[in-house]
Amino acid sequence: MEEPLVAKGAWRAKIITLFPDAFPGTLGLSLTGKALDMGLWALDALDLRTFGIGKHRNVDDTPAGGGAGMVLRADVVDAALRQAAIGAPMDRARWPVVYLSPRGKPFDQAMARDWSAAEGMTLLCGRFEGVDQRVLDHWDVQEVSLGDFVLTGGEIAAQAMIDATVRLIPGVLGNHASTEEESFSDGLLEHPQFTRPAEWEGREIPPVLMSGNHGEIARWRKAEALKLTEARRPDLLAK
Repeated sequence: MEEPLVAKGAWRAKIITLFPDAFPGTLGLSLTGKALDMGLWALDALDLRTFGIGKHRNVDDTPAGGGAGMVLRADVVDAALRQAAIGAPMDRARWPVVYLSPRGKPFDQAMARDWSAAEGMTLLCGRFEGVDQRVLDHWDVQEVSLGDFVLTGGEIAAQAMIDATVRLIPGVLGNHASTEEESFSDGLLEHPQFTRPAEWEGREIPPVLMSGNHGEIARWRKAEALKLTEARRPDLLAK
């Protein structure tokens, strides 16, 4: 299979993972997949196992101080990060380096916007009990969480975050206006959406949406967005 031609200066994601075959995964489908094929963005999956130690390419060891599970070794992760750093600026605003971690800062839309404005990013997918803290500190790695739950590894979280970021890159969705009106774009949840048929199972589309009065429609949508946000995510209003 031929590699897609990548546009000069295209946004690039470098993923350090024990399961490189997990990528592109869902990122290779639909609009993100089409944009990947078109070279609007690029993806490199680096197999952490290739940087392992010894005959068996060991990548982990028991936790210092005792405890269950295993921890990814600092020297192994360092070698992978060195490889990922080739061709990437050291400025973290231009090229964030992120460790997918349940103890990290919660991922949000503002973070996705910042990342989409960078030249690319490196994502470290954890496994087992985590990563040796020394290598995270040495490389100024940002820890980011997909949510208040624990996954088996960082691959699913990485795909979700890349998807949220890539769709903000100009040309990926085709319609830039769609990213300006969706949930979280103005700090609120998105208003309800409707389409044909005009009546379904005895339920009608709200008349205001059929009125053609764009001012009234905008006011209705804002009021509905506020109502939904207050009911489901009052923490967003508090911000």
